[in-house]
Amino acid sequence: MKFTENDTVPKMIKKSSETYGDIVAQYKRLKNGDFEPVTYREMYQLGLDFGAALLQLGIQRGEPVGLISDNRAEWFQADIGIMGIGAIDVPRGCDATLIDLEKILSTTEAKTVIAENNSQVNKIASLKEKIPSIDKIICFEPSSTIKEDVHKLVEQNNIKLYFFDELIKEGQKWRIENKDVVEAEIEKGTIEDTATIIFTSGTTGTPKGVMLSHKNFLTQLDEIVERIYLNPGDRALNVLPVWHVFEREVEYVIMIQGATICYSKPVGSILLADLKKLNPHVLPAVPRVFEAVYDGITKKMRKAGGFVNKIFNFFVGVAVIHKRMQRKMFKQNACFTGYFSALWIILFSIPWLLMWPLYWLGDLLVFRKIKVMLGSNFRAGVAGGGAFPPKIDEFFWAIGIKVVEGYGLTETAPIVSVRPIAAPIFRTIGSPIRGVQARIVDPQDGFVLPRGKQGVLQIKGPTVMKGYYKNPEMTAKVMTVDGWLDTGDLAVFTIHNELQIKGRIKDTIVLRGGENLEPLPIEMKLSESRFIKSAVVVGQDKRYLGALILVNQDEIVSYAEENGIQYDTYNNLLHSEIIHKLYETEISNLVNSSTGFKMFERISKFVLITKDFEVGVELSAKQEIMRFRINEIYKHEIESMFPEED
Repeated sequence: MKFTENDTVPKMIKKSSETYGDIVAQYKRLKNGDFEPVTYREMYQLGLDFGAALLQLGIQRGEPVGLISDNRAEWFQADIGIMGIGAIDVPRGCDATLIDLEKILSTTEAKTVIAENNSQVNKIASLKEKIPSIDKIICFEPSSTIKEDVHKLVEQNNIKLYFFDELIKEGQKWRIENKDVVEAEIEKGTIEDTATIIFTSGTTGTPKGVMLSHKNFLTQLDEIVERIYLNPGDRALNVLPVWHVFEREVEYVIMIQGATICYSKPVGSILLADLKKLNPHVLPAVPRVFEAVYDGITKKMRKAGGFVNKIFNFFVGVAVIHKRMQRKMFKQNACFTGYFSALWIILFSIPWLLMWPLYWLGDLLVFRKIKVMLGSNFRAGVAGGGAFPPKIDEFFWAIGIKVVEGYGLTETAPIVSVRPIAAPIFRTIGSPIRGVQARIVDPQDGFVLPRGKQGVLQIKGPTVMKGYYKNPEMTAKVMTVDGWLDTGDLAVFTIHNELQIKGRIKDTIVLRGGENLEPLPIEMKLSESRFIKSAVVVGQDKRYLGALILVNQDEIVSYAEENGIQYDTYNNLLHSEIIHKLYETEISNLVNSSTGFKMFERISKFVLITKDFEVGVELSAKQEIMRFRINEIYKHEIESMFPEED
């Protein structure tokens, strides 16, 4: 599926609306939990209507438009209108703090901002003094939902407030009076035009606005539709934040194949109810969602206890062993040297066949009941936005539920690779998609490494970003002179060209739920305490954050004297309950919502350490923390903070 220089995302949606006009494109979630179908033809026309309204409001080609909202059908419709007239969306979710919004909207100098509801309108209007460029807010929710005090705030700040449903009607009228004007704007677009600016930094970090073109998004669709295949009318249950680049590309994968987006939420009760109600074919989600399904199953079995739990554990154990042998025999494991499938067939074929009746019985008694939870249509889950835990991967593989892992970055729009549904290789993310080049380089000297050698992953191709918005210095740091993007991730190639991600060198932490954050601002905040010399935040691919806290011995001793705390040795004092409580309180007071941090940026566990950091050991020549060294030196302490993690 090739794209030309005149192609854009709206033109792709237009083609789908012509090809799949009467097929449901979106199931719009209503307040009562029901779903309202929106066909491809209706969705595209709503996008055109909104684009017409934006033209009426004076939105210009190339102008950034803020889009602050969580998942809803109107988001996609609005975005068709924004991109259709050549404007650029600047998206973020409703969990964005005032600090987030100030950085994002002031950097882009957005004049118009689309807000989901009363709360978001209030936040944006309150920033008027800091962002004087804002003069229009468009709300997805109807006017009746806006509170009087918010109306007053908007008026006081000389901001004009509009409503999506009303603008749609205005746009419809305008299109009748100005025939084909919006359509002509869509035709003006080219594949190199900037489609979006997505900011990836943490709450208090330096903002990095990733500029992505229509080309970045569209060129992925050449092969992704072969790996994540859908038929017209198939349903995908979407729980990822719609502003996130992974969710965005997933929706384009759905749209180009004429399938249906069903908006759900990653909340256990809602997700399970929607799975039952909508019976989807594909579930794209962060690893935590699949982990939650696994936890729900195992907790239910433990609660049942006795014979039921023993039967469950027995058949899962059988399935794991059976599938391990199967992967060995049929070349379904990651391979870094030679592959001796004939030998494995000789060794495992008889025990594999002998175990087949037991596996079949386990499927009949146990696994089919689990599969029913996902619906009769379920084809596969797609895990992205964080590392997929080996234990969870093996569990679903063993019981016959396909969950494939993908990998990418906001800077690669995002897909670099994804394990194909039809031919998955265990514990890999598959080979790079067609058109994308990947290489592994030595982190020290930059030499390209051969297959089987671990190093830093670099990417080159049409999916790589145009650069960081208004930040050429930061762009230069991640791009080589010959056009390779340094991902900062450690990876290794198998002999069959599949990639396996091993970790990361760069500072950005990605939690298992897909949340991206910068550790430095948190560490700097923690270091404000008189009891903390330094702090290192950890939690890559974990559910929550932990921290190594380098204690200030003098201050601890002083605290003990000030409070009349008796102790025999400093070591016993440091590990006493009262000192642990002291640090717990300090951390909680420093890192919380009132100090500008989000819920997932809070520190859940910590370990106290006493050895000062040294240059050449934990610190670089520039006195910067070398995180990969910290991970090696304090491996045991870090693992102790995540006892339930794999």
